[in-house]
Order: sequence, then structure tokens, then C-alpha cells
Amino acid sequence: MSTRIRILPEILTNKIAAGEVVERPASVVKELVENSLDAGCSEVIVEIESGGRRLIKVADNGSGMSREDALLSLERHATSKIANDSDLFRLSTLGFRGEALPSIASVSRFTLETREKGCVEGTGIYAEGGSIKEVKVSGVPDGTVISVRNIFFNTPARLKFMKSAETEAGHIGDLMTRLAISRPDVSIVYLNDGKTVFRVAGSDLKVRLASLLGRSLAADLYPVSLDAGFGSITGFVAKPDCSRSSTSHFFTYINGRFVRDRVVQHAVMQAYRSLLERGRYPVVALFIQVPAGEVDVNVHPTKHEVRFREQGRMHDAIVSAVGNALRESPWLRRTIDSGHNSHGTKKLSVSERKIEEVRDLLENYKTSPLPSGSFARDAHLEASRASGEVTRRTMPEEADKGYFSSLSVIGQYNARYIICQDDADLVIIDQHAAHERIAFERLKKEFNSGSVESQAIMFPETMDLSFRETAAMRENRHGIKQLGFGVEEFGGNSWVLNAVPGILEKADCGRILHDILEELQNLGRSSSFADAIEGILARMACHSVIRGEQRLTLQEIDALFRRMDDGDFSGNCPHGRPVLAKLAASSIEKMFKRG
Repeated sequence: MSTRIRILPEILTNKIAAGEVVERPASVVKELVENSLDAGCSEVIVEIESGGRRLIKVADNGSGMSREDALLSLERHATSKIANDSDLFRLSTLGFRGEALPSIASVSRFTLETREKGCVEGTGIYAEGGSIKEVKVSGVPDGTVISVRNIFFNTPARLKFMKSAETEAGHIGDLMTRLAISRPDVSIVYLNDGKTVFRVAGSDLKVRLASLLGRSLAADLYPVSLDAGFGSITGFVAKPDCSRSSTSHFFTYINGRFVRDRVVQHAVMQAYRSLLERGRYPVVALFIQVPAGEVDVNVHPTKHEVRFREQGRMHDAIVSAVGNALRESPWLRRTIDSGHNSHGTKKLSVSERKIEEVRDLLENYKTSPLPSGSFARDAHLEASRASGEVTRRTMPEEADKGYFSSLSVIGQYNARYIICQDDADLVIIDQHAAHERIAFERLKKEFNSGSVESQAIMFPETMDLSFRETAAMRENRHGIKQLGFGVEEFGGNSWVLNAVPGILEKADCGRILHDILEELQNLGRSSSFADAIEGILARMACHSVIRGEQRLTLQEIDALFRRMDDGDFSGNCPHGRPVLAKLAASSIEKMFKRG
């Protein structure tokens, strides 16, 4: 009787392993560059074509391999980095499983050329779909050169899931940024379709961060250093104003390995907890060094997750290290040190004194707002209540008013909410949500009519984008222009912002554009710019209105209500929060035991 269980052929098992190791072209680049770094190289050159589909080539000047080692490297679970199970708990290399090369070779046309230092000749191996086709003597310099062509050529189902060349190149660019930050002592060159994307020489971490993230951001980075006894934490953290809407600029490394660890991320966010608004993430580059036996990296195929032996101690150490760097607000120290006189009072320059004088004059002529935190009423409302009744405002055009304009304004509470009366019911309006809805409807109308009103800025702003942000910018440039942003390429990943939507003239448009690009990166392959437009317009509307406390005069409240009536107004802001809440008279009477 034949058995139903069978041993799979090696070519098939390699393809199955490739499903875990080779997720996309960036995964190939990661494995090959990490092998180069493990080989002790001082220079790595990475070249891709068509987002990595056509070619991925990684060349290094590391230790190289002999003919026998080169052939063994294409066998599954063949590695020089561990020998027994105890080695798993004292890993000092980035790779160790021995699965990367055979997995990559099984789904591509693979060429390996290598020569050990001191050897007269090198070795060249060509494999196709996991089968070795040719082995020959090769004249190559010391080190290793691996070329991966036509990735997924024999697995068309996987090929269909790949994104556009720009998007895949963006993922590779971000990966190369993370790897380059991890080893500032190694020279790295990255080329895309024959063009040099970046070329960084061996240097220290601060110089490397400035080269890759932009000098404007690097100027706002502050050092972190802590020796916790069981390990050390070093690196840089940025001031809160440099925050992002995602963790794209979270560069955290354990023993030189980039990780996305929840414990580390939670610790960093806890250190920033009183400095960042909800939904924002800081820019950090942290290097955590612990004994190899104190951390387990063999918990996930991509090695992005780790497990600490003493998780609580590590969490507290990270909070302490980052907190110490932020506690004195170093980005304000210069202003504080130079801005006070011997009596402890702040000294003002001539220009600052002039500004203060103008501000005082404006305060004297400003219309008095309704008192915050009380149910204040203006004179004509007080007069109408002389008989002891609360009535609506009576004006000749009452019949033409909409719902909001016909409400009787009682006052403003906490400079955030407008208190009104509708017949016998009490109406509370969230003024920020109302302003946000009005701005959203205006933006939506302008966008649907062709483009959002744009305003040129006097001093164009240079923005340093990540590789994925640059890819999203290029793919959606027309839609971004339709939103009212004027952008031009400045070279590399730098762009010039020279126009902004008129409604955002006073907002931080550079930050908003970063957030929009982050949102566009999350679109699926079948999605388009049109699918994300509602969320983008809602984000722009939110940034266009003043948040927090804002005292309003009666005239401003009347203008707000008229705009609410004139537009296609909804009872919720674009993010779904309610604009108003109504308390019936019967509910209020029950509160006071009168029902």
C-alpha cells in the first residue's frame, strides 16, 4: 500500500523557504548586505534595476569564499556562523540560519562570484531556479559579488503581488537607509537604474544621520548615552517638533541588528509621552548593546522581533536614557541661557520690544470675547430675559435662518464649546469639530471642481524625504498638485515646497505633506489616489483650524453658524466625532429630581 506522506524535493522546499525569507526585492537586498557586513567588509555597493525585478547586485570587499565554501553556501542550512545549539544564545552575526542564499537562488537567475584574500583565482557559480548550471574559475577582486536577476520568474503568483518599480525601489531605499545607519563605519553606495541614490563614506553616527536624513533634521538631534550595567544605550533623539505620523523614522538596533520591537517602541513613546500629541511618533536612532545571551533573535523569520531575558529592566533603561536626553529640553536651552538678565527676567531685543508694543496696542482694540468657563450672555440676551423667560433671538430675517443660526446663544464654556438653546432643549457645540467640518466641505468642493486654491509662499521650503516618501511623491505628483501643493525635485530625495493650499497658509504645511505621503504609502496596488482623497482632505481640514481653547465673540459665533447652515453640513466632523450634543429639558429636570 502506497503512503500518502512523502518527502518533498529539495527545489520545492527551497521555494517554500523563499516564501518566508524573500517577501519582496528589499528582502533579498537585506539578506545579501547583511552577509556582506558579516564578512567584515569596509565597502558595499548595491545596484538595482526596475525596482529589483530585473537586477539586484551586491558587491563587497569582505573575506570572500573558497570554491568549496561557495558551493556549500547554496545548500540549505549551510552556514559558517553557528556550529551547535548553544551558539544560538551567543550570536554575534546578523545572519545564522543558512537559508538566505538557497532561498534566493530558488526563485531567480542567480550568479555568485567570490575570491578569498590571498588566493590567486576566484570562483563563479550560476544557478537558475535553484539548480546549479555552471561552476567555473573567475577572475574577480577580493570579496564577493552576487547578482540576482528576474526574481520570481518561476513563481508567477508571487510576481503578481509585487508593486510598481517606484514603490519597490522606495522599500529598498528605506532598507538601505536603515542598514547604512547601523554601520556608519562602512562605506555604502546605492545605485538605482544607473543613477547614484546615495554614496556615504565611513564616518561617525552624527555625520551618517546628517547624510541620510538631511542636515535640517540632523541639526535637531540630541545625544543619548546610558551605561545600565547589564548593557548600554547610545544614539540620538530629535525634538518633538520633528515628529512623524508613523514609525518610519524609528531606527532602533539591538547589537547592531535593526528591530521593530514593541518593548523598545513602548519605552521610547513613554519617554516622549508628555511631549507628543496623540498619533505622532518621534525621530530616534538608538543603539542597544547587551550580552548576546541576554537577547533571543531567533523568534521570527525576518529577525525584526527579539525577546529580552529581562524585559522590564531593558524597558526602564530605555525610558531613563531617552528621558534624560529630553528632560532639560535641550532645543530650548540656548534661548533660556541667553534670554534672561541678572534679575532673572527675560531680556528683549529691540525688535522683540517693538513686537510687544504692537501686541499691547492690538489687545486694547480687540473686541471683548465671551468669558471662558461661564454661561455669559450679551446685553440683548440679558434684556430679553428680564421677564424670567429664555427666548430665541428675534430678528427680521428669522424665518430665513437655518437651524444653527436660529439657536439662542447662551455663552461659551471652557473656550471650547458653544452653549445654545433650541426651544426648551440645551445644545452644546464643539467649535473645533464644527470649524473642521466647514473646512473639509470647502476643500472637498474645491478639489471636485478641479483643484484646491493654492498660495505661493515667499520663502520656499526644502524638504528631505525618505525613499518611500519620494516614491509616493513621484507616483501621485498630479494629485498632490491638485491638492494645492507646489513641489519641485531638488535632487536625490530633496524636494522644494513653493506653494501650499490657501486654507493651510498658516499651518505647518511641510509636516502635513509628510503625513499625506505616509498615507499614500499604505495604499494597496489596486487602490488609487482617489481612494485616499477623503482621508487626506480630512487631515488637511483638521490642520487648517485652530485647536484647543479659542475664545469667540458673538459676531464670530454668528458667522460660524451661518457657514454651518450654508454648507452641506453633517452632524459629525470628517473624522466621525460629533459636532453637537443635545440635552432635552426633561433630561435636565430629571438631573435635578424635577422629572
